[in-house]
Amino acid sequence: MRERPPVAEPLPRPVVDTHCHLDVVDRHLGEGPGPDEALALARDAGITRVVQVGCDVASSQWAADFADTHPDVVAAVALHPNDVPRIAERDGRAGLDAAYAAIEALAGRSSVRAVGETGLDYYRTRDDDARALQHESFRRHIDMAKRLDRTLVIHDRDAHADILRILDEEGAPARVVFHCFSGDAAMAVHCSDRGWLCSFAGVVTYKNADDLREALRVLPREAILVETDAPYLTPAPHRGAVNASYLIPHTVRAMADVRGEPVEQLCDDLWANSQRAFGPL
Repeated sequence: MRERPPVAEPLPRPVVDTHCHLDVVDRHLGEGPGPDEALALARDAGITRVVQVGCDVASSQWAADFADTHPDVVAAVALHPNDVPRIAERDGRAGLDAAYAAIEALAGRSSVRAVGETGLDYYRTRDDDARALQHESFRRHIDMAKRLDRTLVIHDRDAHADILRILDEEGAPARVVFHCFSGDAAMAVHCSDRGWLCSFAGVVTYKNADDLREALRVLPREAILVETDAPYLTPAPHRGAVNASYLIPHTVRAMADVRGEPVEQLCDDLWANSQRAFGPL
């Protein structure tokens, strides 16, 4: 077991971790804090709210149930694009349709503010048939978000052009968040021009992330969010350790440096944008 990083120096204003997986942190190599401990540590660092994200029916059920009993948590529910082909292969079309129905039922609960993470992942899914299932799933989740008035949280890995094309074809919901934004400055402008938000994870602190930092620089204040994607994407200087919400101050301070802004101003912007993206938190 690796040593757990210490709690980061608290932020001067409260900030929301807009994307984490509390149900995974505590079992990731046996090193991370459990969900309730993770929330307590986050509060110590100035992270007073989190968005807990589901990736399949089981984790989405967990997210909604956990948010029901924790006032500092709201949930997002969906079938992750990498899971959709696996569900189809294991359970067939009937099983996949049943999974969509279960997600929609969860998305209607008051503790659930978003449909996500959904989208496309061409890094792990290369087969054409599997990608076709991802496209279908993304369209179904877009429709679900619009009908239920939920925020759409997008997973986009090596699939920028098709993500943007499908959003245009289907018509985007009122609120769209690009989770762990990975595009360049031109894509950031494309998103902000449409009122979509770009959420930055610990990747923005990595030495090889110059294009991502340039994207952060060009975004207007109202288009930026921050997240952990815990237990993954741990920010420097703790890259390689298990991530948790209490480490987000490292990311926020790095973002403020990139933008040449006071940390206090960025915290206020992140808070306001989180409220706009996910409702009162």
